[in-house]
Amino acid sequence: MSAKAFLLGPAQSSRQKHFVWFALIALVCLGLSQLGSYLIYQYLPQGETIVVLPVLHFTHIRNLGGVFGMAQGQGWLFAVFSLALIAALVSYLWRSAQVRTYEFLCFGFVAGGGISNVLDRLIYGSVIDFINVQGIPYWNYIFNTADTFIHIGLWPMLFIALFLHRD
Repeated sequence: MSAKAFLLGPAQSSRQKHFVWFALIALVCLGLSQLGSYLIYQYLPQGETIVVLPVLHFTHIRNLGGVFGMAQGQGWLFAVFSLALIAALVSYLWRSAQVRTYEFLCFGFVAGGGISNVLDRLIYGSVIDFINVQGIPYWNYIFNTADTFIHIGLWPMLFIALFLHRD
């Protein structure tokens, strides 16, 4: 079976196995993201920077808002919205007859990253952002591993939906 056939194939026959993969991916992403937040919280004072590579710095900042720092001080709103989205995502995976294998895999990354950002808000009072990429014109955003996992899940799903998924 080709990778394309595997990813685009319906997950009906082995839905439980696909849920296990979804949960494993989500838990690994959650664990790695929480480890990153903990290490930055413990060992890098807020506002400080460590140069890892010329293009990669770790800078400890707190995001009290949402995406790209929007709505500062309204983090609780983003936490509630994130939990509702994750609940809808799990419901979709559980109930829909049309779910494909790639959706279970990609949504695992999205769920793990989303839950990690919610946990950051609960544990630290804000999302801990620290990945600071240098040298990109007009880019001055600092993000975290949870955000990276969300993108790792969303971009392939978008690509597959637009270019590979013909039905």
